[in-house]
Amino acid sequence: MLGSFDAVLLARIQFAFTVSFHFLFPAFTIGLASFLAVLNAAWLWTKNRKYLDLFRYWVKIFALAFAMGVVSGIVMSYQFGTNWSVFSDKAGPVIGAPMAYEVLSAFFLEAGFLGIMLFGRDRVGPGLHMAATAMVAFGTFLSAFWILSVNSWMHTPAGFSIDPETQQFVPEDFWQIIFNPSFPYRLAHTVTAAYLTTAFIVGGVGAWHLLRRRRRGEKTSAATKQMFSMAMWMAAIVAPIQIFLGDMHGLNTLEHQPAKVMAMEGHYDSHPEGAPLYLFGIPNDEEQRLDYAIGIPKLSSLILKHDLNAPLDGLDTIPDDEQPPVGIVFWSFRIMVALGFAMLGIGLWSLWARWRGGLFTMPWLHRAAVLMAPSGLIAVLAGWITTEVGRQPYTVYGLLRTVDSAAPLDAPAVGASLVAFIVIYFTVFGAGTFYILRLMSRPPADHEPSYKTTVDGPTRAAGITPAPEDPKAGE
Repeated sequence: MLGSFDAVLLARIQFAFTVSFHFLFPAFTIGLASFLAVLNAAWLWTKNRKYLDLFRYWVKIFALAFAMGVVSGIVMSYQFGTNWSVFSDKAGPVIGAPMAYEVLSAFFLEAGFLGIMLFGRDRVGPGLHMAATAMVAFGTFLSAFWILSVNSWMHTPAGFSIDPETQQFVPEDFWQIIFNPSFPYRLAHTVTAAYLTTAFIVGGVGAWHLLRRRRRGEKTSAATKQMFSMAMWMAAIVAPIQIFLGDMHGLNTLEHQPAKVMAMEGHYDSHPEGAPLYLFGIPNDEEQRLDYAIGIPKLSSLILKHDLNAPLDGLDTIPDDEQPPVGIVFWSFRIMVALGFAMLGIGLWSLWARWRGGLFTMPWLHRAAVLMAPSGLIAVLAGWITTEVGRQPYTVYGLLRTVDSAAPLDAPAVGASLVAFIVIYFTVFGAGTFYILRLMSRPPADHEPSYKTTVDGPTRAAGITPAPEDPKAGE
């Protein structure tokens, strides 16, 4: 049955599935690591118990999400050598070093200090524990730095030459490779998205417990109020910044990948006297038109060129075999933008509630926050779909096509591993996600227990009980 499918398409689906599943965890842990560092610093500065309770509450969730992020991402490195070996051979001289630096610097930094952050508060002292927590937060950012540099180079390649004999990409300027034209915009936009993702998850959990305590007539803990308040501050401050960064990233994309922006906007035709902003439509690639289009005249030119009458090229200027799939890009972009403005709305609503003194007593705000809890995860997935599908039909934009990057594998082999990944990922990581939700369903307690008081003795790799003491030992 799998023999009827295209091997390259199956390989693309497999990588898309694994990377999408994987990125859900870093999108949460990048922001959560920084949140934990802020909580720990606030506890050391103020000695207010609610910050320590929140740190102990969220650090358990962080540990589990971090572990699942690491394990789910390992598979992708193997796919470079199996499904995408031609790409690895041609682009490896350029992207191999940054990917190695991600492991050697960021991952080792996180792994080296994670144990101290989790278990070392009473063993190494508050200063070193705070430093370890900060290093874990910095390590998550550094990991994103290297990975996004590699990904950005694939969109806007720079600092290389092509070997005429092997057709490999050969590095010429390391700094141009790392700080390629789209990297600063993609880094700022992605990391800010991770902070917003964490803010809305934390805010949704806080709102859930505010609603439950009110329904039961119970007193809400100071820690629960504090995490909801901090999350809403983050939403109110960072959401408008993220919209601005998204606009800057879009202008950069228009400069370097105009076909992607054409697909995002649904512009099949060129508009020499101002392009409309289409709010709705059904892309029709066969007929090269947007059916049932609903748009605002000239607004797209105003957004992209800051001029109502600025001309904008359409996909009619791009050869058919170089156009990305418009339908996927068009709708994923609108999902991302809609969720971004919804986040802004929640942030502004929370400011109004705070001004009215009802931040903790407005049930409709809390219900909206609960509903928006997964919005960041959905938005980052939609954003990555827009970015990666919009790059098609290339892996290295304009230079190496996706169809020429795949390994010579048969469709049944790729399809069988895809089915295996789907079953294993949903089983293993579904169970882990369920357990995270179980942890979130319990509110942070006054005097939240730490790992030291919840784990009976040291963790052992072999056996579940210590060996019996030998009375003759030491004689």
